[in-house]
Amino acid sequence: MAERPKAKPTVQVDNDRVVVTEWRFAPGAETTWHRHGYDYVVVPMTTGKLQLEDGKETRFADLTAGVSYYRPVGVEHNVINANDYEFVFVEIEFKTPIR
Repeated sequence: MAERPKAKPTVQVDNDRVVVTEWRFAPGAETTWHRHGYDYVVVPMTTGKLQLEDGKETRFADLTAGVSYYRPVGVEHNVINANDYEFVFVEIEFKTPIR
């Protein structure tokens, strides 16, 4: 199997409370396997489909630009752009618990 291109992260904010990262995926690009150390929210900037691998199953998520979703700490996965165009989202990780 050919190696996939890597998604390109750009950290926009990194302070005591949050990390905000823009992720840009060329067609077929992946994040590579990673585990989230914080609760996080993803804000899709593009409408399209992402392939999600968690080690047990592969599934697809249809995302809509501007429609955010939340995931808790500890999620381990690989995210792959399943579109034939660039896919972009912004990820906001919460370093401190929300009060």
